[in-house]
Amino acid sequence: MNTLIKTENLKKHFDNDGVITHVLNGVSFEIHQGEFVAIMGPSGSGKSTLMHILGFLDKLSDGKYFFEGQDVSQLDDDLLANKRSQKVGFVFQAFNLLPRTTVLDNVMLPLMYVKLTGAERTNRAKEAIESVGLGHRINNLSNQLSGGEKQRVAIARALINNPSVIFADEPTGNLDSKSGLQVMKILQDLNLKQGHTIILVTHEKYTAEHAERIIKIKDGLLESDEKVDNRQVTDGRDELVK
Repeated sequence: MNTLIKTENLKKHFDNDGVITHVLNGVSFEIHQGEFVAIMGPSGSGKSTLMHILGFLDKLSDGKYFFEGQDVSQLDDDLLANKRSQKVGFVFQAFNLLPRTTVLDNVMLPLMYVKLTGAERTNRAKEAIESVGLGHRINNLSNQLSGGEKQRVAIARALINNPSVIFADEPTGNLDSKSGLQVMKILQDLNLKQGHTIILVTHEKYTAEHAERIIKIKDGLLESDEKVDNRQVTDGRDELVK
């Protein structure tokens, strides 16, 4: 199995007017293509900062970060933005959808700077929307959707560029339990049936156990990195909410 992500003694600190705050204090691990990995930790542990670095939203302060075999530790902002747009899909707790914009247009947003015809953009977006069971909502405005539907739109948008990895940051945090399970089923299907690499950031043990492996971060250090013995598998007997 090919190594997708590798960190070596990764560190991150923030300098606020001379006050140094150390957030990550030397984190090393590997994630292979096709894995579903959860990153867990209490508030302030550094898990979100780690995700931002892995997803090219922030830069590390020290150490090494390899992505698809390339040392990306010192890439400038433009190259990081290029990696982010081509290689990474994001699903956030707050959905981050444009409220008075259709589902179709929200999903097409990442294609704005991709050299495709209008018809190609539309077809690709429709396929992504169908894959999360929202074909019947394609012309609805995002503010007309339920929370679970909004998150499924966000997943479709994350898929649109066929990224190397999908980061899901607390994707069930704003959802009721049923909608949360439906979102986890979609993420599991993307991993188990389509081979997508998923990195889930969560503080919820039950949600993390949908992954095959859990990395725990505490006080900016790797506390544990273990396989999930009794993995939660959402069987999909409940149909997606229409």
